[in-house]
Amino acid sequence: MKQLEVIIMGQSYILGCPDGGERALLEAVGNVDQEMCAIRDAGKVRARERIAVLAALNLAYVLAERPVPTAALDGAHTVDVDALVARIDEALAHDGQLL
Repeated sequence: MKQLEVIIMGQSYILGCPDGGERALLEAVGNVDQEMCAIRDAGKVRARERIAVLAALNLAYVLAERPVPTAALDGAHTVDVDALVARIDEALAHDGQLL
């Protein structure tokens, strides 16, 4: 697994990335950065943690509204939510935000 340094809302993060997953990770980072910056720029929320939660909820809502691909219905493509949560916890802990 390689590590990539990314910038989200002006702050640097080191994220683990499986080989070949760089493009998908950078696309996800771009989506998160765009969403967080839009919330910040709207001027109603200033705390980075609240901005991150609102961005996560907005992005989750967008994903929930997408039609489910037929292949996902038969279990061919499943998401390991526990692994995703662990990666988020690891990134935030590395940044000193979960101490």
